[in-house]
Amino acid sequence: MEIAETAAALFSERGYEATTVEDIAASAGISLRTFYRYCAAKEDALTPVLTSSVGVLVQQLAGRPVEEPLTSAVRAAFEDAEAARRLADPDKARRLIRVMGSVPAIRMRWLAAGRDMQDQLVPVLAVRTGASADSMEVRLLACALIDALSVAMEHWAWQEEPDDVAELTRRALAYLRVDELQAAAGAEIRGAGVDNGTGPTKAWAARTAETAKKAESAPGRTPTGRR
Repeated sequence: MEIAETAAALFSERGYEATTVEDIAASAGISLRTFYRYCAAKEDALTPVLTSSVGVLVQQLAGRPVEEPLTSAVRAAFEDAEAARRLADPDKARRLIRVMGSVPAIRMRWLAAGRDMQDQLVPVLAVRTGASADSMEVRLLACALIDALSVAMEHWAWQEEPDDVAELTRRALAYLRVDELQAAAGAEIRGAGVDNGTGPTKAWAARTAETAKKAESAPGRTPTGRR
């Protein structure tokens, strides 16, 4: 992570093209051989920063109450100590996001990190909706969530007089009605009778089975349900 943090700082201060692998290694206090042991190329230096950001959001959402609105849970992720540390210098963070969005090689890795985040969010969102992790609705919810966050962060980075990043994120999630999407995902799956084994549909199935059992044992009713 030290190499990644050093590269992020240099890219933000000098720009991507003006920063060499030698610059990164020297600033990190390591040899070129050590740099290439961890990074195949200069653009790979930021990978730990990207993957770490993925983990922070997923951990935050996994630890929030399932009944909490998704927008509130995501906002809490921005108040996490690690996230707050990275946004402590807004100008540096915004410069880094601009580099990540404008350098093709790094943008490819950013997009890959976003897809990885979607995959990691799916089981977390499945628990929150009571739906199957294999359902299309849950995967669409994960996609909408990541896209909203990405657009909000990029908009924040390119503004001359940026709004508060947490407020921009809230607006992006509200515009896509993410909380309604979360509720709809669960309702759609419950209506189809599909469940992940832990959600509300399991309880519904249990109640249905109990009702059927009582009906079968009612006086004057045969095992086939005919009187």
